[in-house]
Amino acid sequence: MSNYPSIFNDVIGPVMRGPSSSHCAASLRIARICRDLMEEKIKTILIEFDPSGSLATTHKSQGSDMGLFGGFLGWEAFDERLPVSEKHLGIAGINYSIEITPLAEKHPNTYQITLSNNKEKRQLVAISTGGGMIEVISIDGNKVSMAGDYYETLIYCSKAEPIIQYLKSTIAYDEIIFHQGEVSFIEVKTQNKIEATIINELNAFNEVATIRSITPVLPIKARKNLSVPFITCNEMLEYNKDKNKALWELAVEYESIRGNISKEEVMEKMKSIIQIMGNAIELGLKGTSYNDRILGSQSPLFKQSLEANKLIDGDVLNRTIMYVSAIMEVKSSMGVIVAAPTAGSCGGLPGVIFGTAHTLKLEETTIIRAMLSAGLIGVFIAAHATFAAEVGGCMAETGSGGGMAAAALVEMNGGTLEQSIAAASLALQNSLGIICDPIGNRVEAPCLGRNVMAATNAISCANMGLSNYQHLIPLDEVIETMKLVGDQIHHTLRCTNLGGLSITNTAKKIEALLEENPSTFFKSC
Repeated sequence: MSNYPSIFNDVIGPVMRGPSSSHCAASLRIARICRDLMEEKIKTILIEFDPSGSLATTHKSQGSDMGLFGGFLGWEAFDERLPVSEKHLGIAGINYSIEITPLAEKHPNTYQITLSNNKEKRQLVAISTGGGMIEVISIDGNKVSMAGDYYETLIYCSKAEPIIQYLKSTIAYDEIIFHQGEVSFIEVKTQNKIEATIINELNAFNEVATIRSITPVLPIKARKNLSVPFITCNEMLEYNKDKNKALWELAVEYESIRGNISKEEVMEKMKSIIQIMGNAIELGLKGTSYNDRILGSQSPLFKQSLEANKLIDGDVLNRTIMYVSAIMEVKSSMGVIVAAPTAGSCGGLPGVIFGTAHTLKLEETTIIRAMLSAGLIGVFIAAHATFAAEVGGCMAETGSGGGMAAAALVEMNGGTLEQSIAAASLALQNSLGIICDPIGNRVEAPCLGRNVMAATNAISCANMGLSNYQHLIPLDEVIETMKLVGDQIHHTLRCTNLGGLSITNTAKKIEALLEENPSTFFKSC
C-alpha cells in the first residue's frame, strides 16, 4: 500500500456544510482543483455524469452541484454561502451545463468536467471515494493520481527532458512524472509550493507552453516514502506487544507518524474538531429550519419528552438519541458539522460519545481520547473497505460509524485495548449488508434512524466488549468482509435513489413535492 489513511483526512472530517460528504465536500474539493487548473479564469463548464452511476440521480438533491459551484468559486466546505452557490456562480459570469452521458470511467461517483475560457480548454476526471475524499484520475486525457494532498505543479511542454533535468537540480520534490499524450505535461509533486522565481525561470524555457499550480485540498499532506507503524488491527497488536499503550495513544502515535506532526498537534487538532461537534449539538437542540428538507426538528421534541419523563428510562441511551438527532438536523439545515466518517453518518459517532460523556460527567480530554480511538478503527476501515455508501451501502457509513463508536465507548469506560477491538468487531458484524435508500432523494431518512441505530448498537456492543463477550471473527476479517459484502449489494441499493425505501409510493410523492416547491414541505417544526 503506497498511501495510508489519515485520521484527519479520511476518517474524522472534513468540517463542512451540506447533506453528503461524498457529494458536497468531495465535489467542492474537485472543483477547487479545477479552479487552480484554469488559474481561476473559468467562463464555461460542462459537467458530465454516467447514467449508471450514483450522481446521475443524486447530484442536485445531495449537494454535488452546490459543492461544485462553491469550489469553482474558491470557497471552503464550511462557507455559509454554499446553499446559494449557484447564484454566485452566475454573478461571477460562469456558465455551466450538466449532461448525463456514458463515461469511460465506471466508478459510481465519477465527475467528468470540461472547463474553458477565451484562451484554453481543459478536461478533468475525478472520483469521490467516500467521506469527502477524492482522486483525480485524468487531466487532459492523461492518467494521473491526485488525492489533493500534495502541491502539484503541471508544466505543459513540447519536450520534457531539459525541464526535468532543471527541476531535479533546483527543487526539493517527491515525484516528477512526464505524462505524454495528445496534450503533454510534467507533473511535479512537492511538499511546498514551488517558488515564484523558479516558476519564472521555467516559463523562460522555449519548450514550456504554460504552468499550473494546484494547492492541496486536504489538511494532512502526503510525502515521499510515507510509512506508518501499522495498517491493520493485527499489526497494531503486534506493534503494541512491548508498549502496552491504550487505543487512543496508538491513534496519536499513528497520526503523528502518518502526518509528520507532533503528538501535541494531533491532540489539538482533535480538540478543535470535538468543539465543532459540541456546537452542532447545541445548535440542533435549539431547533433548526431549512426549506429543502423532509424532516422538521425532531430533537427538541425528544428533549421535551425526556424532560417530561415520557420516555422509557435509559439516561445514556436517551441522551444519545437526542444528540444524534440534533447533529443530523444541523446537517440537514446546512449548518456546520464534521463528517464522522461521512456527512450522512455524522450523528452516530459524536452523538454517542458526547451523550455518554455528558451523562457520566466526563472531561473534555476523555472525549478527545475517545474520538482518537474511533479514528484509528476508522483508519483500518478506510484502508481496507470504504466509507462511501455509493460503493458499500449504508453499512459503509453508519455501520462504520457504529463500529468506531463502540471501540471509543470501551476506551471511555476504562476497558482494555482487546475489549475495544472486540466491541468494534461486534458492532461491524451487526451492520453487514445495510442498504442506502434515501427517502425523497434526501440524506435525512432513513438516515436519521440508521444513525440512531448505529449509536445504540455501539452502546450495546461496548457493554458486550466490556463484559468479555466473544466476538469470534477478528476485526481485520470483519472489515475485509465489509468490502466483499459491499461489492455484492445491488447498485440500486447503494445511494442511487433506485431501490429500497427510495421507490415506495410515499417516497416518490415526497420527492415530487420537493421538486415542485421545497417550501411546501417541512420548513421548520
